[in-house]
Amino acid sequence: MLTTSPDMNTIGLVIGAAIVLVLILTLLLRGRRTPTDRVTGQEGDSVADGAAAAIEDTIGQLLGVDAHPDVPPPVALPEPVGDPDVLTTLKGLGPKAATRLGELGITRFDQLAALDATQQAAIDSQMGPFKGRLQKDRWIEQASYLAKGDRAGFETQFGKLG
Repeated sequence: MLTTSPDMNTIGLVIGAAIVLVLILTLLLRGRRTPTDRVTGQEGDSVADGAAAAIEDTIGQLLGVDAHPDVPPPVALPEPVGDPDVLTTLKGLGPKAATRLGELGITRFDQLAALDATQQAAIDSQMGPFKGRLQKDRWIEQASYLAKGDRAGFETQFGKLG
């Protein structure tokens, strides 16, 4: 007669728990909202997106961890008023970074200049390969000059505009 040792029972439980965890993670990742949705406060379009987010949040609460450690909570961003500015005018801000800022809802100098510390951190964490450039290249300070139309002040601090 075959009998299983307590070690075999433990291994079976661990394998079963791992399978359940993989299934749950698969469901969660299928309906996961994008970082842009979290920053702009937009929700997914389908019921599955909402259900997956709810399951993800509930699991995080049960485990006592943040379900979205890599995604800051949504923050209110300054609304663009007027036509978009050419963000690539800022020193150190190229077309790809400008596109990323646009995806996050930043299209004008006055929006950049109006960001508070919390908003700056939320935007910076979503910049992908450009993370840290907001402060390093002083985009907020540059945008402040250009939002006010202070070309001379900008050029004194950052050099000639092209």
